Amino acid sequence: MKEVIAVVRINMMNQTKQALTDAGIDAFFAHEAQGRGKGFVNPAILKGVEKGYEEAASLLGEKGKLYAKRMVTAVVEDKLVDDVVKAIIAVNQTGKPGDGKIFVLPMGDAVRVRTGEKGAKAIA
Repeated sequence: MKEVIAVVRINMMNQTKQALTDAGIDAFFAHEAQGRGKGFVNPAILKGVEKGYEEAASLLGEKGKLYAKRMVTAVVEDKLVDDVVKAIIAVNQTGKPGDGKIFVLPMGDAVRVRTGEKGAKAIA
């Protein structure tokens, strides 16, 4: 099992939900999130801010703010990971900064509370 976490633009959430459903993934979570990619902020300016330089802080302006995003999490069988990743990319990729990020993590186990089923049975 793997946990697939995708950070996507808010306005792409409906398309992302539909893409997951079309890929056979009906069970997933969606969370409100805030963040930014490293490409939006000059690292030298951030170092200046950390050192307390007011000039550096003033240069951050809007580039230092966090942007509203959506974080989608799905736990899937290993054989479905590529399909899930491809589905998310297909609807979110514009080629511009801010398209999002996908993380794939190993999942040790899952347990369905209602029945006590474990592993793949718990997520099926």
